Amino acid sequence: MKQKEILLSFLLLIAMGISAQDKPRQWDLTNCINYALTNNIQIQMSKITLEQSKITTKQAKAQLFPNLSATINQNFANSPFLVSSGSSNSSSVTGESANTYTGNYGISSSLLLFDGGKTEKNIREQKLLEQVGQFNVQYSQKTIQFSILQSYLQILYASESINIDSATVEVSKFQFERGENLLKAGSISRVDLAQLESQYSSDKYLLVVAKNNLETQKINLKQLLELKVNDQLDILIPALNDVDILKPLPTLQSVYETSLNVMPQLKSSKLNIQVAGLETEKAKAGYFPKVYLNASAGTNHSSALAGSLNFGQQLQNGFNDGIGISVSIPIFTNRANKTAVETERLNEKTSELNLRDAEKSLLTVVESSYQDAISAQNQYIAAEQKVKALQTSYDLIDQQFSLGLKNTLDLLTEKNNLLSAKQSMLQAKYLSIMNVQMLNLYQDLPLEIK
Repeated sequence: MKQKEILLSFLLLIAMGISAQDKPRQWDLTNCINYALTNNIQIQMSKITLEQSKITTKQAKAQLFPNLSATINQNFANSPFLVSSGSSNSSSVTGESANTYTGNYGISSSLLLFDGGKTEKNIREQKLLEQVGQFNVQYSQKTIQFSILQSYLQILYASESINIDSATVEVSKFQFERGENLLKAGSISRVDLAQLESQYSSDKYLLVVAKNNLETQKINLKQLLELKVNDQLDILIPALNDVDILKPLPTLQSVYETSLNVMPQLKSSKLNIQVAGLETEKAKAGYFPKVYLNASAGTNHSSALAGSLNFGQQLQNGFNDGIGISVSIPIFTNRANKTAVETERLNEKTSELNLRDAEKSLLTVVESSYQDAISAQNQYIAAEQKVKALQTSYDLIDQQFSLGLKNTLDLLTEKNNLLSAKQSMLQAKYLSIMNVQMLNLYQDLPLEIK
């Protein structure tokens, strides 16, 4: 009994260890992306669609082989009013009924010999659609990677905002407490102290808002990761420096040309043009005849013959087989074939336009991300210089306030200017990182923030 308890405890620990391995203790961007690629519902649904496409391809290939079916018919016939002939000139109803049992058994098969190449083209089309399904899975993965990147950076931004707001609250608290001492010394008025207290309260409120924003962003990321309510999300905060923020950018032309070759939605659009072409060829096959090779075999028996032949003899006598060719020739189809061909030709043009539109949309997002990355880097450089200048200015005004050379309004104005500059620098920092990573995504490069 004790050994069983030990064994159960060991198995439980193993299960807990496996569960713990599935979810990292700390989540960085790479962990988030890898976990989402495995567990996200949308990606799983796209994979199911791909599997369905593979099944359809197998079905298309199966049309090259003959089919085979068997039939079994059992019939019972009742004749309640049999007429018997007593002589050649008279007949009478016997008043007796007669029952007859009959059975028919057969197998049949047919093989498509010719259909204008429609079956062969359908197989090629299904193989292309299978590749389209694979690219759709990749597109879903790219989409979730972008969403994870955006949500992850929002968490980093919110976390760093909390640090700034916490430091601001500490400064406001110090200024308020110092103001109380200055009021007692008669250096400031009660109005000045009220302004310091109001600023202290406002900064505490902003800190609460920042903390709430962080929790909201964590909830969004948990939903993307398909985590449960009780799952903890401990985000690893990387130490980012100017090297990460101000990474050199490749040329816009090189980014766009690379994205044209690697982005799955463009590969899918190109394949859809080929699919539309095959659909046109399949429609043209409607003008050709269809030729089938048919074969069948069967036998039967009847209880009416039971007096002269046994069951085996009846099956032997009733056996028959045959083989033949059937041809279906379309002569007049009420314009069905012509309409199908014209429709598919228009679908070909639509597919070509869809490719051009996809290329245009890709160029738009690549250009936008590229320009946003350049702008964010420039804004970060300018904001960094502005923060340094305002920090120096604030420190001087703070000293002057202590000496009674500056009033409360001057101090609070400079403090708010410094806080605004820090927030602007923080925003430019993460916009730069996000757009640089997005350019990596468009070039099929790994997303890494370390």
